Amino acid sequence: MNQTIETILNHRSIRKFKDIPLTDEQLDTMLSAAQQASTSSYMMAYSIIGVTDPEKKEKLAEITGQEYVKNNGHLFIYCADLHRPTMMASKEEYEQMLANLENSEHFLVSSVDAALAAQNAAIAAESMDLGICYIGSIRNNLSQVDELLSLPKHVIPLFGMVTGVPDHQPERKPRLPQKGIYFENEYKESTQAVESFDARIKEYYQSRSSNNRIDSWTDQMLRRFTTPMRMDVTDLVQKKGFNKR
Repeated sequence: MNQTIETILNHRSIRKFKDIPLTDEQLDTMLSAAQQASTSSYMMAYSIIGVTDPEKKEKLAEITGQEYVKNNGHLFIYCADLHRPTMMASKEEYEQMLANLENSEHFLVSSVDAALAAQNAAIAAESMDLGICYIGSIRNNLSQVDELLSLPKHVIPLFGMVTGVPDHQPERKPRLPQKGIYFENEYKESTQAVESFDARIKEYYQSRSSNNRIDSWTDQMLRRFTTPMRMDVTDLVQKKGFNKR
C-alpha cells in the first residue's frame, strides 16, 4: 500500500485545531490540488472563497452552530459557479445561454465539479498532516451565506471546509461494508449489509473515547429523513438561477 492510499484510508473529520494559520505554501498546495481535479467538459464550474475576515467567520459560526468554523487554520467555502462562463458573453449570447445555465444538468455538473475539487484539496491537506472537516451546515441559512459572500447570479455556496493543524485525533469512523455500496451490473438491495453495519456502528458509538451513545446508522437515517430540514434551499438555488428547468 502506497502513502497516497494510506492517507485516504486514514481520513477522519477534525473539529478541533491549534491556533496556527495555514502557510502560504500549504494554501497554494491545496488550491493547486483542487484545480487539478477532473472537470466536466473543461468547465471548472466552481469557485472557492477563503474566509479570513474574523467577523465573517463569526457569522458563519453562528449560522452553522459550529465553533470550529471560527477557530481553524483556514476556512474555505466551495461554490457552484456558472457565472464565469457568462462574463464575456454579449447580452444576446447570455439570453441564449440561460436555458443551459438554469437546467438540472448544469446544476449537477457544477456541484460535482466543486465536490471533486474539494476532495482533491482535502487529500492534499491530509498528506501535509493537516486535518479537515466538511461543513454542510452552511446550508442552515444559505441566503445569509450567499449575501455574506456577495455571490453574483449563477453562483451558490454548496459547503464549507475547515482545515488546520489538528488538536485532537478522533477514532476513524466505520463505513458501510463494500457489499452494501458496490454492485455488479445492476442495483441490489443489501439489507444484510446494513444490519451488520448497524451492529458494528453501535459498538463504535459505545466504545469511542468521546460522545458515547447508543445509536445505529439506520436510526440516524430515519431521524434525518422523517424530519424536514433546510426546506428553503430549493428557493435560494432557483433564485440564483440554478435547477429551474
